[in-house]
Parts: sequence; C-alpha cells; structure tokens
Amino acid sequence: MKYGISNEDVYLFHQGTNYEAHRILGCHQIKNKGARGFRFVVWAPHASSVSVAGDFNTWSWDSHQLELLNETGLWAGFFTDIPEGSNYKYALKNPNGWSGLKSDPFALQSELRPDTASVTPYDVENYKWNDQKWQKEKKKKSSYNSPLNIYEVHFGTWKQKEDGTLYTYEEMADLLIPYVKEMGYTHIELMPLAEHPFDLSWGYQITGYFSVTSRYGTPNQFKYFVDRCHQEGIGVLMDWVPGHFCRDEHGLREFDGEPLFEYGDIHKADKPSWGTLTFDFGRPEIQSFLISNAVFWLKDCHVDGIRADAVASMLYLNFDRQEGAEKMYNTYGGEENLEALAFLRKLNETVFKYDENVLMMAEDSSDIPLVTSPTYAGGLGFNYKWNMGWMNDMLKYMEFDSFHRKWHHNLLTFSFMYTFSENFVLPLSHDEVVHGKKSLLDKMPGDQWQQFAQLRLFYAYKTAHPGKKLLFMGGEFGQYAEWKDQEDLDWLLLDYPLHAAMKKYVSHLNHFYKEEPALYELDHDSEGFEWIDPHNSDQSIIAFMRKSKNAKDQVVIVCNFTPVVHYDYKIGVPASGTYEEIFNSDAESFGGSDQINGKAHFSFPEQWHSKPQHIRIKVPPFAVCMFKIKESSVSKEES
Repeated sequence: MKYGISNEDVYLFHQGTNYEAHRILGCHQIKNKGARGFRFVVWAPHASSVSVAGDFNTWSWDSHQLELLNETGLWAGFFTDIPEGSNYKYALKNPNGWSGLKSDPFALQSELRPDTASVTPYDVENYKWNDQKWQKEKKKKSSYNSPLNIYEVHFGTWKQKEDGTLYTYEEMADLLIPYVKEMGYTHIELMPLAEHPFDLSWGYQITGYFSVTSRYGTPNQFKYFVDRCHQEGIGVLMDWVPGHFCRDEHGLREFDGEPLFEYGDIHKADKPSWGTLTFDFGRPEIQSFLISNAVFWLKDCHVDGIRADAVASMLYLNFDRQEGAEKMYNTYGGEENLEALAFLRKLNETVFKYDENVLMMAEDSSDIPLVTSPTYAGGLGFNYKWNMGWMNDMLKYMEFDSFHRKWHHNLLTFSFMYTFSENFVLPLSHDEVVHGKKSLLDKMPGDQWQQFAQLRLFYAYKTAHPGKKLLFMGGEFGQYAEWKDQEDLDWLLLDYPLHAAMKKYVSHLNHFYKEEPALYELDHDSEGFEWIDPHNSDQSIIAFMRKSKNAKDQVVIVCNFTPVVHYDYKIGVPASGTYEEIFNSDAESFGGSDQINGKAHFSFPEQWHSKPQHIRIKVPPFAVCMFKIKESSVSKEES
C-alpha cells in the first residue's frame, strides 16, 4: 500500500479489529519519499471520486484528488502544499449523481462553530505528558475498593467570563482543578467534548468524534487540562456517545451519498425523539471506528474512563419507537439488538486489554442483567453501571411531604435488595435538573430551612449507601434554579449563608467519605453492609452499618427522613463499648439546628434490632448521624 499504510492495517479496519484506525485514517502529517506533507485517508465505498477541498485551494473539487486504494472503499492522497491549520473537507461524488462536502470523520481538529470544516493538525500527536506519577499510582490500586466521588461538569457553563465568553481548557485548569480539590472530589466527569455543531445538544450529538471541541481551545490545550488534573491527583472521565449521531449535512449522515455509518434500514437507523441516527453496529468498519475512538480518548488523551451514554437505546431495537409503529425483532424473535450487544462486549474486552484500570461506565436505564460482569461470564463487560433505579426511587421519595413518606418506605429501602447485583455508581446528574425537573434543592418539600436540611440528608444518605458517587455541578452549593445550559452557575448564591454552608457541608462530607474506608472499601460486596433496622416506616427512620476490610472498622448510620427530633432513641450495635458520633448533617456549622450527640455513648447489654447491645442517641431532624466504637473501649473478649 502507498503512503505508509500497511496491508494489515487496511485488512484489520475492514475486519472490525483495527483498534487504532485513527492512526491511519484521517489527516496526518508524515514524511513520504523524503517530503513532508499531509496524508489524507477516508472510507467512502459508494463514492466515484473524492478530493480534498479547503481554504488552501479556494475549495476546489479538482486540485487535490484522492485515489482509490482498494475495492472496499479506502481513498488516500499525499500533498506537500497544504499548510498546517488549514480548513478542509472531503468533496465526494457518487455514481447516482450525488455530491457533497463532508467533514473528516477521523479529524483530530475542527473549526469553531458555526463553521464546520476539519483542520489540518499542528503538533497534535506530539504532546509531552507530565502525569507519569499519576499513571504509576493508578496501576497500584483498584477503583472497586477505593473512594470514587465524581463531580460532573459541563465545561461551558460551570463558569464564564464577565462578558459571557468561554474559558479555555488552560484557563479552566487554573479555576476548576483547585475547586475540585477543595471540595474533596476524586474525579471530574466532563460532559461530551467531541466536536458538535449545536451548543444546546450539550455535546451529545457529535460530528467530530476524534476532535475535542474547539469551543475551548486546541487539542493540546485539552491534553494540558487532563495533565494538570493528574498532577493534582484528580482523575478525568468523559461522556462518550456510541449510540447515535446527528443528522447535520456536513457530518456522518449518508457520508458518501448512501447510508454508511448508520443502518441502511431507516426504521432501524432512526431515533425520532432525538432527531439522530443509530450507528450500524454490525458493520466491521463501524466497530473499528467506534472502538478506535474509545482507545483514542483513553490512550492519546489520557482520559481515565468513559461513561457510555444511553446504553439502553443501543440494546433494544424498539427503543424510542413511536406508538403504533411496527416493531422490529431480531432473528430469535426478541427485541434486543444483538449487534449492539456484541459490539459492547467487543468494546469492553478491547479497552481492558489496553488498560485494566480504566473505568468503563454504562448509563443504562434497562433491566438487562450482568452489565458489569465479565464477557466470559455472559456479561456486557463494563466495570460500573449508573444506578438509575436508585436515583429515580430516591428523587420520588424525597419529593413526598415528609408526613407521607411512611407510606412509601419501600422506595427508600428497595435499592438494598439489588445493590450488589452490579458495580453501581449513584448518580445525581445533569439529567435530573433540566427540562422543568427543578434543581435538587427545589425538589425538596417544605420551607427554606427544611429544603436545605433535606438536601444535606439526601447527600449524606447517598454517601452512606453502597456504591460510588456522582453529583452534577451546582448541586454542591444548593443552586435554586435548574441548570441553565447557556449561562454559568449562580455563584452569587455563595454570598448567602445557607448556600455557603451547603458548600462547606458538601466539602466536609466528601473529605469525610475519603477518610472512612467503611464507606467505600466493600461497595460491591455484601459483606460491607448490614441492616440494623429497615422497618421503621412509621417514623421514616432507617439504620444500617457499613464495614471495611478490617472487621473492627464499622460505621453505624442512622437516617431520619422527617423533621421530628427523637430523644433516647435505641439503636442496636454489634459490640459493647463506647460509641462516638463522627458525623452529623444537622451541625450548626452546616446550617442545621445543631441537634448533635455527645462524644460518648455507652452501649447497654440489652439486645435490640437483633444486635447484642444498643446505644441510646438523639436523632436529629432531617438528618444523618454516624457513629463508631472507640477502639480503646472494646472488651478483650470481643477483640
């Protein structure tokens, strides 16, 4: 093959097993026969001619022609007269009389919207990384028994300049990273940053899968942001959209005049509610494209993990099917998309061969089992799944007036029935605070004090519940308005005491979480959890224990979902000794009523809640309090 393209690379691409296809396809600066220039490679099997048009040739369709390399539709060319940073598109024609200008599906850089051209890259592939310490440390620990607390961020609306313009990746490194460290999060999750034409799609409708969006700067500036996060001990996750793509004319839709990236059957391709098209997961070249894209973000951009968006939409043929529309079925008569299932398994198997410590998270609202089980055991092969059931049940429960919660107690406790069936993340994401759903604070019933108290309660309950954690930006200081996807957060609220106290509270809670192994070490093991009392629906109080690998390290947790203060309340405990309160969400410094417990609570040798001992505590209103036994107080027989 010409231009440094090997026959093996081409063969693997068409077999669906070239997992670094982005190193061959697209635009790359290379040396060819002693001359330096740009090589262009594009897959367009239905095309009769392909050329590169751009600002370097006044968008001519004739001057920079590509040649057909093989019968499977790879076109290539090498040019020495195209400068770095040039805008270009592929000019394609097919035998049916169709012609069009298309952005490069494998472009490493794109124009700033509303312009839509790809850009010949400058030094994109030669960034000098300085995160070696992070990469080394990451290999030493497992995420399963480590704290994982994610701050979800939309890059363009976390904070904006006074004139409304956007901060660059480099500028955000100076602003966002210190904030995340102060707040005690372990990871930042970025909503999709691949190039997209429409701001209000939030990045979920993509045209440039290998181009980090130019809204905030260059690819190397983005790598600098990730690098700085790692140097400060913060992991970076990114939302990834393998399920569908937008219909914009310059994008992937009917790329060479015929369906190519999408299914040929429009009923199978169409996602009418979203106005998008589904990838053809059974086509080998699409498998190479998408898996290479995941590898690109993880390997080339050093992202620590990806959250696969809308997995349920991939898994089911009739997802988003309009009422009355004819249903589709697979060859076995089921509604599962067998090609998508096979693709996801292949994706995860491949990614974990590259990096066994990567985080592969499925945002999956379906009830399909074994999402986080290995593929050899029949699973999809992800290592985490967003717990959408927990999120929906808890938001519904919290929106009830506290007086009525006693009749909906099952919403509070049901998640514990299945919490160890998958490796779960507990998400309170952007999806819960948009489109009229109200902010988390505004979902809470009651007066202002009660709203803040219940939000503190909710956050502490989430921290205590088995599973990793995620919170969308603004939730940490109790933003009253739901997320405004064109403006930055309401930072001015921090001038008000209750909001400032909420921010202080979340920071304290996050740091407390990282310091208590019982709250994270056995998140996915039933040995790490034990009920004390799940049955007190009348008073809407639950009590349970979280445990670490150290059998002696146990935290007793009491959650009160009503405004009633309970005095001399009995809680069963596993051993005799002196228990001290180590956390109370009702502390005055957090904006609470300061119904705190003293440091010493001696256990009584009377069985309670099926435990051999009990302590008597004050249960604060709308609050969570946690207790640990003092090691020095454990009797010799029990130790």
